[in-house]
Amino acid sequence: MSVHAAGFAGEVIDADGFRANVGIILADGSGRLFWARRAGQAAWQFPQGGIQERESPEQALFRELAEEIGLRPEHVDVLGSTGQWLRYRLPARYQRHDSRPLCIGQKQLWFLLRLIGEESAVRLDASDLPEFDAWRWVDYWHPVDEVIFFKRQVYRQALTELERLLSPA
Repeated sequence: MSVHAAGFAGEVIDADGFRANVGIILADGSGRLFWARRAGQAAWQFPQGGIQERESPEQALFRELAEEIGLRPEHVDVLGSTGQWLRYRLPARYQRHDSRPLCIGQKQLWFLLRLIGEESAVRLDASDLPEFDAWRWVDYWHPVDEVIFFKRQVYRQALTELERLLSPA
């Protein structure tokens, strides 16, 4: 059975305290990856977001893709996803201790997509509260070294598992 936290309206936190989430790895035709800077911060990451109650991971993927970077299903090919949830724990200082149930981390299904539409379709201002304020294409393994420390192992796992699906367009 799932439970919900006040801080994540409509999103699912499991009995162990992990918030269900999708991660999005978007590649261009030459295998470079979409890398985005969180709005107002120096932190870079892949797009990701919570799965809402009664929403499938695929539905969450396309909702988050549209909200965070303005892309629609016709702009991408879904190449595959991780076979199981990948988990990371949030350091105590990042946990919302006033939320019940307490969210101690995220469990994520990661999707690998290829951009088939025009790069100009990327819009960081697609929602009222933009998640990102800049983006660039980076080499495949670059994110593992640049993402915040507590996400590095999950990024390495996702990239390792999905790498076989990426061949030149």
